Parts: sequence; structure tokens; C-alpha cells
Amino acid sequence: MDTVTIGPLYLGEEGIIVHGGVGGWRGIAKVNEVLDAVRKAVSQTNLNNPFTAVVEAVRLMEDSGVLNAGLGSTLSIDGRILMDAGVMSGGGRWETRAGAVAAVSYPRNPIRLAAWIAHNLSHILLVGIEADRLAAALGMEKHPGPTERALNMWRRLKEKKKIPSQLLELYGDTVGAAAVVGGETAAAASTGGLPLKHPGRIGDTPIPGSGFYALDNVGACSATGIGETILLSQACSRVINLMSRGLPVVEAVKEIVKRHTSDYGPNTIGIIAIDHKGYAAAATNAESMPIAYAGSSTAPTATILAPSSP
Repeated sequence: MDTVTIGPLYLGEEGIIVHGGVGGWRGIAKVNEVLDAVRKAVSQTNLNNPFTAVVEAVRLMEDSGVLNAGLGSTLSIDGRILMDAGVMSGGGRWETRAGAVAAVSYPRNPIRLAAWIAHNLSHILLVGIEADRLAAALGMEKHPGPTERALNMWRRLKEKKKIPSQLLELYGDTVGAAAVVGGETAAAASTGGLPLKHPGRIGDTPIPGSGFYALDNVGACSATGIGETILLSQACSRVINLMSRGLPVVEAVKEIVKRHTSDYGPNTIGIIAIDHKGYAAAATNAESMPIAYAGSSTAPTATILAPSSP
């Protein structure tokens, strides 16, 4: 499958771009709900500063219930919700800081716990039961449990006795956001993880440089796809590295997706990015990826990034 790209999109000095995960979105009945979810993430997010913007955008997608994050999280092989999330600022007034959580079950919004860690701890990543205990101690809202859609997917895949290896079977992966405000940047990501994953499995989502990355006066990036391949490729840090060397944002995301396809095959990655001037782009080697964007010069827009023909 060829690389599908959109951009450059000039969003303005204040801008945000989000994705709802790669997968077979064009083939499911809820595609309009997916587009509504990503559109809401950019239309209801205040662009006062990039860090709070990406956290709020991801929080809105976690709460949608139709994306594989937060309320819509898929289940591990033993039927549990185990979520990952991470956020990073690029520096400047907000300092370079990051926070992340992995394999958490308690918080309704793991991105909020990741943001708290970034603001309040010298650590970056907390995992499992200790992270859950922290969320409870902080009074964060408890996750209500899996959706009927997540349960049905779990039952169907268990009956097949098959862990899906292609994203076309997943109907959505990680959600993510990248934002810029006056040259300052931030990026975030959140996921319920791979359906039927082994308990304790952690992918790229909570790892700075893999699932998300930001650097002021350069840009911000968030990735989605097969987490193991993105962990190996360090996709987001490579996008930002290319941008720091002068490559335009659209060429940077396109180049890294092409390299990823060469190394790991199709249906493995999608990337969104925004540069410090407010130009955004997205690229994927999967069947489709819902994205939305908005900014001081651009009205909220949502679309499915996909080949023009099957």
C-alpha cells in the first residue's frame, strides 16, 4: 500500500491536529461517529497553551467511546482494560517535560494522570497498580468498564483464537494530538492497546520519541499503528529530527512512513505532525486514518485520510 499524505495545512500561529488511529474505518458503520469524535477534539479545545490543548483534545477522544482509548479501550486476552498514555511539551515557557502511564485500569482518562505526572513528579513513566493507586488517591474519576463494542470484539477474536496482526481488523488504534502556540509545541497519545494483547504488554504510546515527541521551534508529532514496530523505529523523534534539519513537515512525515513501510510492511503506521510555524501534515501506510485539525487561521475540519480508490 502506498503512503497517503495530506498537507501542508496552514493552521495559523495557534494550531492543533489530531488522529483517531489507523485501521479499517471506511468499512465500519460508525465512521460518522469517528469523524464527530475527532472534530469535537479540535473544535472544543482551547489553544491557550499547547500542553493543555493536547491533553484536552486527547481527553475528549478518550471520552468519545468510539475510539480505542479511555472509555472505548479494547480488552487484553484475559478481558481486562489496560491503558497507556503520554504527553510531552517542547520547552519554552512550559519547559521540556513529559509524563506517561502504562497498563492502567483505574482512571477514566489516563491522559490526565500522565499530565499530572509531567507537572508534579521528576519521574516520567508510572505503570500498573501503583499508577492506578495514584489516580485513585488523586480523586480521579474511575473507568466505568468496557463498552459493549469492546466486549463484542473481544468475544469475536477469542472465538477465532487469533490475535489480529493487521490493523484492518482493529478498527482503530491509538489516538493522538500535536499542537503549536506561538512556536511552543506539545504532543500527546492515548490507547487501549492491541486487542487481545498479553497482560503487561506496552507499545509505543507512552514512550517519548516513539508514540509522541515535541521540540519547541521545530514541531510536535504523534504516531499510531503497530506499537512494536513504532518502538523499534522511534518514529516521532525521527520526524522531529528531519524537521530540525530543515525538511518541511509534510516531507518529514511522508519520508518516515515510507521508511517504516520498507522496514515493517504496510498497515503498520500513521503519523500527524505540526511545525512551529503552524503548518501541519499527516501520512499513513494503512487503509485509513481519521484526522481533524483547527487553528487561528483554519476552521475545525475532519476527514478520513485514505487512498482515493480501494
